[in-house]
Amino acid sequence: MANVLEYLPELMGEEQAYVAGIIREMDNEKAQQFAHAYRARRKDPQTILLVALVGFLGLAGIQRFLVDQIGMGILYLLTGGLCAIGTIVDMINHKKIAFEYNMVQAQQIMNVIR
Repeated sequence: MANVLEYLPELMGEEQAYVAGIIREMDNEKAQQFAHAYRARRKDPQTILLVALVGFLGLAGIQRFLVDQIGMGILYLLTGGLCAIGTIVDMINHKKIAFEYNMVQAQQIMNVIR
């Protein structure tokens, strides 16, 4: 049984609990493989927040491209972050945006490792 803090000590809160549930039944080798792949693919909520702030400098929507939401990214670029309202909402919800993306990545990695 693997411990998430042993392999991914940088995780906190909901993300830590979610990943702990995924790697709980993995042996050490698979948990290490998962941690390596997950660390490479996950997005840090602080990165999402910082990139959303760039939206106020004229490049709105980059945070949406980072989490593979290409359509929303293009919409934000063309509308100035939905007249800055969407950018503000993304700044408030940056942790949720990152967590939703990271959950998908964790599931994909788990499916490959099994």
